[in-house]
This record gives sequence, structure tokens and C-alpha cells, in this order.
Amino acid sequence: MSILFPTGFLTLAVAHFLALLSPGQDFFLIISHAIRYRLTGSRFICLGIALGNGIYIMIALIGWHSIKEQQLLFSVIKWLGAGYLIWVGAQLLRSQPFDHKAIQSTQQQPTWQKQLILGLNSALLNPKNALFYMSLMTIILQGSVTSLQLIVVGTWLFCTVLIWDLFIAMSISHRLFQKHLNKNIHQVEKTSGVILIGLGLSLLIY
Repeated sequence: MSILFPTGFLTLAVAHFLALLSPGQDFFLIISHAIRYRLTGSRFICLGIALGNGIYIMIALIGWHSIKEQQLLFSVIKWLGAGYLIWVGAQLLRSQPFDHKAIQSTQQQPTWQKQLILGLNSALLNPKNALFYMSLMTIILQGSVTSLQLIVVGTWLFCTVLIWDLFIAMSISHRLFQKHLNKNIHQVEKTSGVILIGLGLSLLIY
């Protein structure tokens, strides 16, 4: 395509963004924190998720084409991911009604370190992320691709994840959205918890 972008870049970029539009465990983790703690309590979750995706992107770019063929490693990631989802979901199921003004206090918000770890774990312990990026990379790794193009592709994918996740957190943190959900936030969190547990159980079954 150009000096900076490989031939299959447009296809890869579109496929990647369409995948981001499909709600998954990262999405529900972000909204559960953005609803209760707004952007200050969820922005580092977004960064952690982007970093976790970045690790898989880097692995794919340097030529680790098929993590699924390494059955032991894939199984470990799958089981850890399932357990993590079920644990997070169980925590959300314990959600209770709260004082909206009190919870906005920075002392009650999760620290940036906790947010970062939550986001990083969510991305790294999701075997679908690994398989997704391995599949995407086959689009561009089949032809002649320069090191510069690989760096550009990796940077693009990382930034797309980060910007999209921050957009979700910012949208949910908006005062109009908060106003409508204020009285029912704990119900939304419980619903997110059920979905996350369901995703975790699906990893164990399939």
C-alpha cells in the first residue's frame, strides 16, 4: 500500500474495529467501573486492557503464529481466563445501591494500580484475544512486510483499542448518562456480573 502501511492493512484495520464493536468481557468491565466511578475510576482499566492487547499484538508481530497449537499454554490461559471472569462477575453480583455523591470521593475510587491490573488481567487472560490477533496477522504476514510497517500496524492496533475503550468510559461517565442510571447502577452492575460469569463458564464448556 505504501512505505508505512502493508498491502492488507485496510482489511486488517476494518476487521479489528468491527471486532471492538462486539461487546466482550473488557467492555463489561469498563462499563461496570465507569458507571460507578466515572472516568477517573476506569481510565487506567482502559490502559491496562490496551497494554494486554499490545502484548498479544507484539507476540503476533514477531512471528508467534499459532498459540492454539501449543495446547498446554492455551489451556492454562483458557482456565485462568475463565476463573478470572467468574471472580469479577461474582464481585459485581454483590453490588448494592449506593450514595452517588459519596462514591465520587477519590478516596473510595479504585487506585490506578488496581485499575491497571484489572484491565491487564482482563486482556491477557482472554485466550480469544490471542487467537484473534494471530488470525489478523496472517492477513499481512503472508507477503513482504518491512519492520517499519509492522511497527506502524502494532501502534495503530494498540491506539485503536485504547481510544475506543476511553471513548466508552467517557460516554458512560457523562452526566446525562449518569443521571438516568443513578438509581439503577447496582442493577446494571449485577447484569454485567451475570454476563461475565456466563462468558467465563462458556470458556470452561467449549
